Amino acid sequence: MPQTPTRPPRGIRNNNPGNLNFAHQPGAVLEPAGPGITPRFARFPTPEAGLGALRDQLCRYMVRDGIDTVTGIISKWAPPSENNTAAYIRGVAHVLGVEPDATLGLPTPGLIAGLMRAIIRFENGQNPYGALVEQVAATLPPAPSQGTARAS
Repeated sequence: MPQTPTRPPRGIRNNNPGNLNFAHQPGAVLEPAGPGITPRFARFPTPEAGLGALRDQLCRYMVRDGIDTVTGIISKWAPPSENNTAAYIRGVAHVLGVEPDATLGLPTPGLIAGLMRAIIRFENGQNPYGALVEQVAATLPPAPSQGTARAS
């Protein structure tokens, strides 16, 4: 029997690999309702736009909010009320090769790309973007904007 192709994860379908809640981000719309889906997350027009929103949110946390550890970032990104935050923190810290409470410092393209890759994999179980993550992370925003988006 031929295998039925598996449906891509919600974050990939929405061009929102970080599963950012919809917060009127530039170019984003609220994801559509569907079987078993209560609209909550942003849907971006392109993978680049969704990756850019992920990058920008991480920079906001680090620069505007002064959150500079994996524990701090992931605790805000994926609160325990909705996620296995402890496992998420351990996974991201492992990927980055740092202790969960180590100070990360200010965002750099390499640090943001590492955080993005780890978050994408944890949120979606895969990362189909390859070098696009590094390309998007290479262009850090000049300053954090005042709008925020809470992640799942």
